[in-house]
Amino acid sequence: QIALIAMSAPKVELYTPRKCSATNRLIIPTDHASVQINVAVLDENGHVIPGRYETVTLCGMIRSNGEADAALNRLCSDLKLAENLLD
Repeated sequence: QIALIAMSAPKVELYTPRKCSATNRLIIPTDHASVQINVAVLDENGHVIPGRYETVTLCGMIRSNGEADAALNRLCSDLKLAENLLD
């Protein structure tokens, strides 16, 4: 009976592929330099709205080339999370 239960169990996918927010490249499982950052959403007074955030994912290539700061600033400006970052 144990073998039958193990055979009939549904298969669960443990890996969910991610894409880099800056380059739209697929982040492979062996890219240990990639990061996922949750940026808080603010109200009109500049206070954090609890439970509201935008997720930004950066691949290791962007980080190793030293472009992560510029990419994060551009993405936050595009998402309307920050103003005057690109001036």
